[in-house]
Amino acid sequence: MINEILSDQEMTRYCRQILLPACDIEGQEKLKQAKVLLIGVGGLGCAAAQYLGAAGIGELTLVDFDQVELSNLQRQILHATANIGDNKAQSGQQAIAAINPEIKVNIITTKLVGTSLYQAIERHDVVVDCCDNLATRVALNKVCFELKIPLISGAAIRMEGMVSCFDYHADSPCYQCFSHLFGEQQLSCMEAGVLSPIVGIIGSIQAAEAIKMLTGIGTTLVGRVLMADISTMSFREMKLNKSSKCIICNP
Repeated sequence: MINEILSDQEMTRYCRQILLPACDIEGQEKLKQAKVLLIGVGGLGCAAAQYLGAAGIGELTLVDFDQVELSNLQRQILHATANIGDNKAQSGQQAIAAINPEIKVNIITTKLVGTSLYQAIERHDVVVDCCDNLATRVALNKVCFELKIPLISGAAIRMEGMVSCFDYHADSPCYQCFSHLFGEQQLSCMEAGVLSPIVGIIGSIQAAEAIKMLTGIGTTLVGRVLMADISTMSFREMKLNKSSKCIICNP
């Protein structure tokens, strides 16, 4: 029966989403039963987390060991001035609970490495990569490949951003295939700056791709990289192939 999964209140809360033929009640039920791991509650993570929470992801785990700073507030929209000094995952949890008390929001406030990273990922259905450093992205890709857990990766700096998805099917590329093409970009927002709406745009796309992965709606960005340039308000797409030299997915 329908109400065994979705309550009457949830049916009303998500009715605009349920009205979409591609989603319907079945898609909303899949979201309620889904578990998403979100790494990094900064600019990208704040945007992705609030839309995943509002859309009805049943269990959302926020991971961040950093604290909210004044300079974050220009773009990290889940955090308020009163949260300066608070842990970002805790601040995000409070904000999402206010947006949607129907879902469960877990937090991890320590750095995930090795076994702890593996154990966190294996408990979830999708990983949303909103971190800001290459080492973490490489580690996420390696574990997600081993567990075959889909990874939604996004990045933004200055007025540009990009998103891609990795499902780890036999013929699909992984994040290593992508980073091999682009090299190691080590600049941070602190060094290069960032226009606040670009992280919102990219983070929102990441949330949309995660929802599509979980429900089977539409066509995801697997095998493609979507690149945005807000200075000219232009978007372009690049095909991403599996690399024959990849040390992760094609050793």
